[in-house]
Amino acid sequence: PSFERDGIAGWGNSASFDENGTLAHPYSTAAASTGIPQAFPEFDGVRYEWRPYNSVEDFFRTGVAKTTAINYRGASDDGRYAFNINFSHLDDEGFTPENKVIRNTFGIGGKADLNNKFSVNGTLNYTRTDFRSPPVAAGDGNAVFGVVGSFEGSTGSSVFSNIFFTPRSVDVMGLPYENPLTGASVYYRQNNSIQHPLWTVFNAKVQQITNRVFGNGTIQYQINDNLNILYRLGVDVSSTNNVNQQNKGGVSDDVILRSGIYQTWNDTNTIWDHNFILSGQYELTDKIGMSFNLGATTRREVLDRNGVRSAGQQVFDVFRHFNFQLQDEIQFFQERNITGIYGQVDFDYDRWLYLTLAGRNDWVSNLTQENRSIFYPSASFSFIPTSIIDALRNNDYVNYLKIRAGYGTSANFPTGYPVASRLRLDTQRWVDDGGSFVVSNTTDPFLGNPDLKPERLDEIEIGIESRFFKNRVSLDASYYTRITRDLIVDQDLDASTGFTFTQTNIGEIESNGLEIDLGVDIFRSSEEGGLNWSINTNWTTNDVVVNDLGQNDAQILVYAGINGLAANAAIEGESLGAIVGSRIQRDDDGNFVVNSQGNYIIEEGNFVIGDAIPDWNLNISNNFSFKNFNFNFLITYVHGGDIYSQTIATLLGRGLTTDTVDRENTFILPGVQENGQPNNVQINNSGYYFDNVLFGPAELNIYDASVIRLQEVSLGYSVPSKYLEKTPFGSLSFTVSGFNLWFDAINTPDGTNFDPNVAGAGVGNAQGFDFLNGPSSRRYGFSLKATF
Repeated sequence: PSFERDGIAGWGNSASFDENGTLAHPYSTAAASTGIPQAFPEFDGVRYEWRPYNSVEDFFRTGVAKTTAINYRGASDDGRYAFNINFSHLDDEGFTPENKVIRNTFGIGGKADLNNKFSVNGTLNYTRTDFRSPPVAAGDGNAVFGVVGSFEGSTGSSVFSNIFFTPRSVDVMGLPYENPLTGASVYYRQNNSIQHPLWTVFNAKVQQITNRVFGNGTIQYQINDNLNILYRLGVDVSSTNNVNQQNKGGVSDDVILRSGIYQTWNDTNTIWDHNFILSGQYELTDKIGMSFNLGATTRREVLDRNGVRSAGQQVFDVFRHFNFQLQDEIQFFQERNITGIYGQVDFDYDRWLYLTLAGRNDWVSNLTQENRSIFYPSASFSFIPTSIIDALRNNDYVNYLKIRAGYGTSANFPTGYPVASRLRLDTQRWVDDGGSFVVSNTTDPFLGNPDLKPERLDEIEIGIESRFFKNRVSLDASYYTRITRDLIVDQDLDASTGFTFTQTNIGEIESNGLEIDLGVDIFRSSEEGGLNWSINTNWTTNDVVVNDLGQNDAQILVYAGINGLAANAAIEGESLGAIVGSRIQRDDDGNFVVNSQGNYIIEEGNFVIGDAIPDWNLNISNNFSFKNFNFNFLITYVHGGDIYSQTIATLLGRGLTTDTVDRENTFILPGVQENGQPNNVQINNSGYYFDNVLFGPAELNIYDASVIRLQEVSLGYSVPSKYLEKTPFGSLSFTVSGFNLWFDAINTPDGTNFDPNVAGAGVGNAQGFDFLNGPSSRRYGFSLKATF
């Protein structure tokens, strides 16, 4: 078991305990300034059993998800009218205490072919989602990364960070987590300097209740046998009521957070989408066919946010804004309009030669006039030799062959108002001696960039589709080159500029990729209900390189992650997945440099220490069927790609894994001393894992993220129809399944059982990070499907 030296920060191979294997209870040794001795006099002089506790295992629970779905559909005898109604309910309790999602969805749709050449169809859906969870922000155990207590969306706490950080010799579930006098968090450290994860669970919460209505309607008019025109309206309106709250008494360096916070706001997001399309289809000759689409579209997106952010809680556990001293408005508004015209024409010659030409021009409202318009064309060509070459027709070897090539372009646009710098107006910044409010205007941290352009993606792809040996073998392959020009990213700025970040374009990103799909029918029974076994394999590789940083003066552009710790950066000639951070200092010959204590010297800065993009990915699925049974399993493998893992660093540095079980190990780090002589200073286990791995250079926390995984297994049974003849069922089937049943990240420490499949920096461009984020889960399921 591990322990913390002086109740604060270390671990080692021995401790001061009596002949019964006990230590002084942590609440009996806590500093008087923490209030713990006064709140828990019953622990004065009490001994504490020093042994490993199964705290992490006991803290988490077995999650249970239940889904029910009903679908009813009908149609007229002639098929001119049809409708569909569906309802589904999800009740998902996660493996983390107090984590739960409840979702109800109702949908209705229908179509009608009218007598006057008009036809109409539409769908309308309503979803209500109630999500709640303790906060799971990125952190390192001691603190949460990022700015806390000053913006909506974060309580500044992290339940995963604190639970994985705790030594095994601490009984998380047995130690009281709340001061009975004040309600504040109490924990094992003498200075009470980290938050008890159970206190976080029961005193901090994030919640989102979302009501969403979305659907579309289409009206179409058949002008003649060759032409028709349609109008389609799409709408998507969601209203999300957000709550972030935490009682006063938490542990943080942020005074506002310690005082208790309560943030409530509503996000109303509205999207209107209009499309007018003229379509036609003609036979130009006996062998040449043509079809076309001409269209115009508009899309309007509006996000309106309003709420209140409060701090300084007065009465513990009362979450109403009148119970807080400090209040501030949460307000944000953004809109974007995109208008476009497009066209596409398709030609085919005798059903064996095909050509498609297309083009589109969009105008976006939130860029400057000279940059808001972009045109992007595309073209594709395909040839089916098995339809025209006699030697390839009607043989048992080559059953189908298609060769294709294409050039395509697309565009992406920024959101918000990225071209303009803004002022922040505070009408209650100060109160003067006369009791009047002083109004202030301050610059926003975001620096507007009037030169920002839309992204444009140009891609060339060639490929084949083929079937062989009486369609028992299929082979599809494609190779592509994608050039992304003016990729939009967030760029950190030095605070001396008066701003902290902006949006900018990266000049050119080049991607080269290859994808191969191979399917083989190992057994294919000629009799119904016989044994069938097929294998489908998908292999992909993709290389992404920064060719040009465009107009940016910097040699390195940090755009995601946590700058100063580990981040993604764009560097000319390097992979777009480059991970940068501090490294071990090198001498002129490239040798690692060690200080007089035998530890590596940290060289601060943004050095390339990894590449998050995998070398290649492989998916292998096996599908079996026999009689009324079917059995399937999927194995995935990711080769290469690096990840910066704070979880591994914490488990190693705190001695919480079997990888550090031999506490008598000593190390002499490879390298040279500052005088150039070979290093000969010996350090112990704690010195290596704690001082160098956990709190050393970032590059020591980079691991190869290769992982093999049993992704999915399912076994199903369909009840034979003869057994259902006297029942109300049209069909009845049962399936048992499992997901993420086993994995092995083969190049990470075995004892950590680490899964690299984690989005450690949230949704966005970041890749290759783990900041003590939540672990992956193993899931088992049972489903019943019936028709009537």
